[in-house]
Amino acid sequence: MTALWTSAAIAEATSGTASADFSANGVAFDSREIGPGDLFIALKGEHSDGHLHVEQAFAAGAAGAIVSQPVAGPHILVSDTARALDALGKASRSRTDAKIIGVTGSVGKTGTKEALYAALDRCSFGKAHRSVKSYNNHVGVPLSLSRMPQDTQYGIFEMGMNHAHELSALTRLVRPDAAIITAIAPAHIGNFANGEIGIVDAKAEIFEGLTPGGTAIIPHDSPHFQRLRKKAERHAGEVISFGFDAGADVRAIDVVAAPRAGSLVTAKLGDRSLCFTIAEAGRHWVSNSLAILAAVRAVGGDLATAGLALAEMSGIDGRGRRHLITLKSGGKATVIDESYNANPASMKATLQHFAAEKIAGRKIVLLGAMGELGEQSAHYHSALAEDILQSGAEAIILVGEDMTHTAAKLEQGLDRGVKMSHASSASEALTEVAKLISDGDSLLVKGSNYLGLSSAVSALVSGEY
Repeated sequence: MTALWTSAAIAEATSGTASADFSANGVAFDSREIGPGDLFIALKGEHSDGHLHVEQAFAAGAAGAIVSQPVAGPHILVSDTARALDALGKASRSRTDAKIIGVTGSVGKTGTKEALYAALDRCSFGKAHRSVKSYNNHVGVPLSLSRMPQDTQYGIFEMGMNHAHELSALTRLVRPDAAIITAIAPAHIGNFANGEIGIVDAKAEIFEGLTPGGTAIIPHDSPHFQRLRKKAERHAGEVISFGFDAGADVRAIDVVAAPRAGSLVTAKLGDRSLCFTIAEAGRHWVSNSLAILAAVRAVGGDLATAGLALAEMSGIDGRGRRHLITLKSGGKATVIDESYNANPASMKATLQHFAAEKIAGRKIVLLGAMGELGEQSAHYHSALAEDILQSGAEAIILVGEDMTHTAAKLEQGLDRGVKMSHASSASEALTEVAKLISDGDSLLVKGSNYLGLSSAVSALVSGEY
């Protein structure tokens, strides 16, 4: 097996000095994630210093470390470990002939990244690489790049942002051959003085890093389509739109319900048509699938294989995975885990799909507040009430201070038989769920990540509640 990195290659990439020869097969900056043969990067953060954990990393089997001060053990000495991580990511990108896809958007980017990986890994017989988890920031992106084997054929990298100019820096590291914006929504809108237009412009920064002749893939159904297109045309050799509108380059021309909550889709891709099944539920996943097909075609992947991969996709933890749990009181219930994050667009899409689902038991929603909405927080939380009312939920549990606005609006239109409670934390909400949930019920859990609603899901799945 060829090593991912040798000490000589690391030293050359980072302009560092090697204390000894070694080879590494993985890269990590968290000493708790180090495995045998990994390279440990001792990053200095606001609240921690990786140099304090070098010994722990070597004890876990690290082959070597990148440090800014000498340590006991094989290491590469550099002046700044954060810059060294960026340099290692750039070197990894430069040494591969892989076709690279960058993915961003307010909603759907992690699921799209995972589906692209499944499709391209399948057609390349295991030669695809992607960023794991949601490693999409100034640390996660270069880390994901540095983990990419040299013989990779396809690389898929998720890129996120909270402020302007963040994506500009990330995309210049990734240098994608194709770049996708899944959708634009008022996520992090509190960080932008010019509101949603600021988000549009910040997301469009992903096109700045496109390789010459690269492909920009944008949502035709977005009200900001023309603005996105103009920005994409400055950097892309080709701009491809996707969506449900007749003018989209890649569009869904027929969508019908498929077994187990998925969709059977007929799509038009220029002069070609493709009929495929999506295992994931919801109209938003149909939209994501169109972007996925556009990207697969742009980088020379196999569309038929992509269709098979979409049919076999299972839910991602925190982003739609379904759990059939055994209740302490007896019986079974379904937990739909959307606990990773939430913004107005993803809340609406999820609740609308929940409304359309036909289930035998009751519908219960456990919804957490949406973060980073700034001065518009009250407006968006109040507006959420209408989608909750239309979801068919017979019990509603709200979590977080901002949900006060939702509760006030709900009280105006709530049916007498619907139960509603307002919890201050995930643990309080779990107590409410335990009182309510019974055999045959379906519980939807969704909220911003800072509330930690995933802990409630974990407790329900494990039975420790």
